[in-house]
Amino acid sequence: MRLIDVKEGEKVKIINIIGGCGLKNRLASIGIYPGAEIKVVKSPPGPLIVETAGSRFAIGKGMAARIEVEK
Repeated sequence: MRLIDVKEGEKVKIINIIGGCGLKNRLASIGIYPGAEIKVVKSPPGPLIVETAGSRFAIGKGMAARIEVEK
């Protein structure tokens, strides 16, 4: 399942990020990396808003489509 498919209020665990080093480093800098648990605060339309380690971040739909998660 991809992060873009997760509904509001659900908590998921990141299992893989499909992309290059730039994308992986950008996401890791905000606490999104394989093994991390995040909560989806707001889902599309518009950017996703996720909460990780007590902070909220907006992630574009293209980026969210490259993040594989499990419940």
